[in-house]
Amino acid sequence: MKTVQPVPRPMDEEQITSLLASLRFKRDKAMLLLMLHGGLRPGEVLNLQLQDIQYGRKRLIVRYRDDHPKGVRTKSRTERVVDLLQPETLQSISDYVMHERPSDTDSPYVFLVGGQGKRRHEPLSYHTLAKLFERHCERLGIRDPWVTPHALRHTHATRMWEGGMRELSLQKRLGHASPESTRIYTRVADPIVVEEYRRALGSETRE
Repeated sequence: MKTVQPVPRPMDEEQITSLLASLRFKRDKAMLLLMLHGGLRPGEVLNLQLQDIQYGRKRLIVRYRDDHPKGVRTKSRTERVVDLLQPETLQSISDYVMHERPSDTDSPYVFLVGGQGKRRHEPLSYHTLAKLFERHCERLGIRDPWVTPHALRHTHATRMWEGGMRELSLQKRLGHASPESTRIYTRVADPIVVEEYRRALGSETRE
């Protein structure tokens, strides 16, 4: 029996702008930009370690890890390099590490619990990331079931495809083991269909 495969829904520009503007902490902005500009999975963001970030080369290395203290997995077992050419992303990570990340810790993980509570210095869990994302979206009135941290990765993938990135390049950037996982982003987006429909109508009326 054939099943319907849902097409990932990207967030629109207004939603993204409102979401980023609502963030109070440097940590949260850095995490969200890594998913939005780097296409990282939430688990890959939470598993990042300080040694994975190469500021001078404007990139980071996503490594497979399964020993996160909160059980967060990276999913893909393939190591990959992710270029981050949008200055805002690396700058946001640097700002967090230099000015907000707890300095009195030897944890290798980038994203930690801050504040003065008993969980200070602990690596962030997926539950914590999902809840903070949910709270911001609810306040902004964009809390739909499909709007999750993973939607930022979908948004990145859709932008890259519509911007002209080839399927194989997109597959490598996203860390998909199978081209079938990438192919869902190659389905023509509605705005493109509408534009080509209008163009076709124009040609038809000229004939």
